[in-house]
Amino acid sequence: MEKEVPYATQEEYDKHIIHLRDVPTISLPLQGTGHVESRIVSVGKMTVSFFRNEPGSILPVTHHHENEQIMIVTEGAAELEIDGKMHHIEKGDVLIYPPNMEHGAGTVSDLGLVGIDIFTPPRQDLVAKLEEAKKSQKS
Repeated sequence: MEKEVPYATQEEYDKHIIHLRDVPTISLPLQGTGHVESRIVSVGKMTVSFFRNEPGSILPVTHHHENEQIMIVTEGAAELEIDGKMHHIEKGDVLIYPPNMEHGAGTVSDLGLVGIDIFTPPRQDLVAKLEEAKKSQKS
């Protein structure tokens, strides 16, 4: 006999489901050309960024952070510096960055670059930008 599972109430649903379209889009300026648009979701032990880099953007500076990072490329391609070497990345690739690994400088293809970044622990700089965006949305 199959167990009948009741549907969640709206309150229960809202505790577990976020509609990405309701998350503010944050424009993150690059130190090169172009910009990144990101929708950020953050919970206790991780931050997720749904990002879109403009086609042809140039990312001139590598960076590092204390967070572990996994990047999932869902569309487009780029040439990026990772740990001192250039890498071609494209749709379907999953990149793994341990804490404090230099990464990021390079060129986004004419297709742009779209993906999902997952950080643990949470990226406090991104969480702060999300909070700013939420405040300005309410005003």
